[in-house]
This record gives sequence, C-alpha cells and structure tokens, in this order.
Amino acid sequence: MTTTAALPPALAEIVDDFQALEEPDRLLLLLEFSRGLPALPERLSDHPELLEQVVECQTPLFLTVETEKGDDGDVVRLFFKAPEEAPTTRGFAGVLHEGLDGLPAATILAVPDDMPDLLGLTRAITPLRMRGMSAMLGRIKRKVAAAS
Repeated sequence: MTTTAALPPALAEIVDDFQALEEPDRLLLLLEFSRGLPALPERLSDHPELLEQVVECQTPLFLTVETEKGDDGDVVRLFFKAPEEAPTTRGFAGVLHEGLDGLPAATILAVPDDMPDLLGLTRAITPLRMRGMSAMLGRIKRKVAAAS
C-alpha cells in the first residue's frame, strides 16, 4: 500500500486530512471538495468537444488536461465537468484538482495508481464509485503522458 510520502505535498495533505477523520466525517469532507470544484472556463464550457468523458464513472464526468508555462517549467492544468447533483463524483474531481493542478507532468505521472484508496472511503462508498476515481486519475495520467 502506498503511503503519503509517495504523493505530491498538496495531495498528501488532502489524504492526511481524510485519514485524520472518522468515516462519516470523510464523506462530509468529500462533499466540501465537491463544492470547491471550479467551474470550467468559458473557452471550454462553450466547446464540450474539447473534454473527454471518463466512462468508468457512474455519473457523466468529463475532463481535459492542458499544459502551460510556469515559473519552473511546464505545469499541468486540470479541468473537470461534473453535474452538481453528483457530489461523490464532483468530490473526487475536486480532490484531484486541488491535489494535482499546477504540478509538473513528471510529478503527476509519479502519483501511485492506488492513491484513491488512501482516502479511507472504500467502506463508505461503493466499489464502482471508487473505480470511477481510480479511472479519473488514470485518465489524467494517460493524457499527461500523451502530452509530454
């Protein structure tokens, strides 16, 4: 099993926050992340064809990955579209956005595939939903690898 030492600092902090809570409170924290998911910028919301659906998610979730110049080289920007009435899916997207957005490609590619299990939600959320989060991370990593 992966430890938080293998994660980028922002994502490790999020995982630590989840692990510090009891299971019911973890669901509340996931709900907070769903509320914090940023809206798509207009250039993407007006062009849904630029987003890719993560079909493994129970709820329609779309994402795209862009690279931009940062102070220390290229960084990855993540954009998600998930319906308001899907707080679990939006929460997972919010965790990945807050934990990975703005990082270099190599850092994102190094995130262990089992990272979603570290949130401690496997008993509180159905296996299908957990697979959806793993699929989001996998899709992000594939798109980052293809762009690199």
